[in-house]
Amino acid sequence: MVKQVTARRMGGSVGATLPKETADRFHIKAGDTLNVIETSEGILITPLEPDFAKAMEVYERGARKYRNALHELSK
Repeated sequence: MVKQVTARRMGGSVGATLPKETADRFHIKAGDTLNVIETSEGILITPLEPDFAKAMEVYERGARKYRNALHELSK
């Protein structure tokens, strides 16, 4: 879904306001930290920590590899 916002001067920076529907959908509230990531396609603004996805991949590999051991430990 594409939403257009207008960049505005905010002190010495430039900022944009998120539409209320977007902020609500992603549970973003005033004061939350957002990550701004430069990609080959443009700018990605996300409330998610980029390293979290990498950490979850590592966890999932370990969980698959040690599935039986984890199952035994959970008893």
